[in-house]
Amino acid sequence: MSFDYDIVIIGGSLTAREAALKAVQRRAKVALVEPLFRHDLIQLQGIGEVSQFVGKVNDLTRFGVCTQGDGEQEYQVSLEKALLWGSAVAANVLEQLSPAFLAAQGVDVILGSGCFQASSNLSSNSSSNSSFNFVVNNRKLTARNFLLATGSVPGVPQIDGLQQTGFLTLSNIWQVLGGSQPPKNWVILGGTPQSVEIAQVLARLGYKVTLIVNSPYIIYPLDSEIAQLLQAQLEVDGIRVFTQTTVTQVRLIEDKKWLQVGNTAMETDEILVAVAEKPFIESLNLAAVGVKYNSRSLLVNKKLQTTNPRIYACGDVIGGFNLPNIADYEAKIAIKNALLFPRYEINYRAIPWGILTQPMLTQVGLTERQAKNRYVKDEIFVLRQYFKILISAQLTDETTGICKIIVHRNGEILGASIFGSEARELINIIALSMSEKIKIEQLANLSPVYSSFSEIVEKTASEWKKQRLENSRAQDFWDSVFHFLRNWNS
Repeated sequence: MSFDYDIVIIGGSLTAREAALKAVQRRAKVALVEPLFRHDLIQLQGIGEVSQFVGKVNDLTRFGVCTQGDGEQEYQVSLEKALLWGSAVAANVLEQLSPAFLAAQGVDVILGSGCFQASSNLSSNSSSNSSFNFVVNNRKLTARNFLLATGSVPGVPQIDGLQQTGFLTLSNIWQVLGGSQPPKNWVILGGTPQSVEIAQVLARLGYKVTLIVNSPYIIYPLDSEIAQLLQAQLEVDGIRVFTQTTVTQVRLIEDKKWLQVGNTAMETDEILVAVAEKPFIESLNLAAVGVKYNSRSLLVNKKLQTTNPRIYACGDVIGGFNLPNIADYEAKIAIKNALLFPRYEINYRAIPWGILTQPMLTQVGLTERQAKNRYVKDEIFVLRQYFKILISAQLTDETTGICKIIVHRNGEILGASIFGSEARELINIIALSMSEKIKIEQLANLSPVYSSFSEIVEKTASEWKKQRLENSRAQDFWDSVFHFLRNWNS
């Protein structure tokens, strides 16, 4: 059977455009179907950068380099400038991967909404049948394989009165923030990287912010120790944080929004819902081609194939947080499997992720709890070192921070968490070490440029020798005690 394309990518996300570019660079014949590109996602991914910008302005003010205006007016100007700056960055990113650029590279860009269409002999259970296509603008597209990179849309929790009272999501918050008078009092629901980043930005710009999450920690996959440090930092910034708390109802009373938060009634000007999102797939008619999904994600295997092996998926449409680097990693795997023989499997073990707060927070591999659950407890070493010991941190007044590395007793690096300045750069050193199976003692032999934040990795790794020596001495002591008791009993 002949096909129009090697791969058809159904997009609407930056991940889809990057996947199309990767595919055409492999000399494949590629079509990108783009129903509606979500520009807000790029702005959303840059909200953490705004927090860094605000932090630098605050530092300049503290050191007397510049002065603030009269409170509210100055905060409003700062927010407006920050949003304009974010929009400019988004425009630059769009230009680099615009439909015109992709078309010049050889991608057949098709603008419009479409859906899968099965032939008359294809039942919903016969997903392996090759007789299906994708219809867009009354045109039938056939391909050897398809890739779904449509992204996700905001999920809305079932809270009594929320729909009637009204709320914002990560998709439309920009319209309100960019208005003449943004709300001064915010309640943010959900523990996601974006909700935490937005909460800190608003708080640092002088707004009153309350963050409410259902889980025990702000963001549940985080190492618990690091999550507590992040929460403490948010509280220092003036954010009220409620964990393991459920909002049971929302009411509009005299133009004010009221929430029942546990046993507390709370008033606010605006509610931002930033809980886990759901896949943007409603109009694709996936059931007709045997693709299964639930409310959180498409179902995929380790090769990123859906329940129809000719249809792949990547990005937040398969669940998880909206993290660009992870989506890019998934796109690489999916493209290779779709264009070549499907033998590459996804492995997140050495893929880092982060939250662009200030200080920044990043993580890779296993947390301390996960490692101790997977291995014998005595086999795990937890190495810690604090940013306050770094000369570079003292010079820049960024001493808040910790580097935490989880190591197996054989020296294998199992995971790491970094909370501190330049964390998103530092975590890449550890992630590369994990990927290349570099042992912890080799990291301890690093000689970073002086003075730099990279020294925190070397100093943390150096704790390995100390802990092994202490562990060895403790083991020798108990061996001596056991030997003495055995001889005494005999």
